[in-house]
Amino acid sequence: FNVSFFQVKSEGPKLVPFFKATCVYFVLWLPTSSPSWFSALIKCLPIFCLWVFLLAHGINFLVSHRSASRILAGLIFSAVGDAFLIWQEQGYFIHGLLMFAITHILYSSAFGMKPLDLKAGLLMGLVCSSCYAFLYSYLSGPFTYLVAVYIALIGFMGWRAVAGMQLCNDLWTWTKLSACIGAMLFMVSDLTIALNKFCFPVPYSRFIIMATYYAAQMLIALSAVESRDEEDFRKRS
Repeated sequence: FNVSFFQVKSEGPKLVPFFKATCVYFVLWLPTSSPSWFSALIKCLPIFCLWVFLLAHGINFLVSHRSASRILAGLIFSAVGDAFLIWQEQGYFIHGLLMFAITHILYSSAFGMKPLDLKAGLLMGLVCSSCYAFLYSYLSGPFTYLVAVYIALIGFMGWRAVAGMQLCNDLWTWTKLSACIGAMLFMVSDLTIALNKFCFPVPYSRFIIMATYYAAQMLIALSAVESRDEEDFRKRS
């Protein structure tokens, strides 16, 4: 409990720029009908702040902890994907989809394959298969297989995040919980995008998509700092 309290307390102030940047995005609420480099900057700014959040832990930390460096790389690809999606109506939606697919591969690699937890994998597979089965009749052209591949990748990422929890063995930590909740929120965000783009207008879709997305990225970024903060706690104890 003491370690967890120290970790949460020490990480909070480092996230202040992220919260401020997120507030700026929602306050300005720039119209998506007029894409510009300024709107791209405002949309990506919270993710840039998460880059800084991880870099603030030190380059040596990122180099020595592959999971943290992979999450940082995922955040970089996410920002590029965000920029592409600003111009999705101009034909850049697939480019954004590709960037986020790479992000999910990086996050999956960061979460690792241990423990395996096949039950969680089976459950995630059923959820993702059901989502794709619902979307299938609305898809056409390349999106028929592109969406299938994307759902498989984000589902795999979700499985690895859930598997890391180990609730039954009481081996979970607050950072693993962050990864798990973050992955689930990411899936909610992307499912809302898919429903709104391919199926039917979702009420308050943009707010739902961006609120869950920013929360997901923050929680996944937080999941990268566990090793560093435990080391700091031991030094101060």
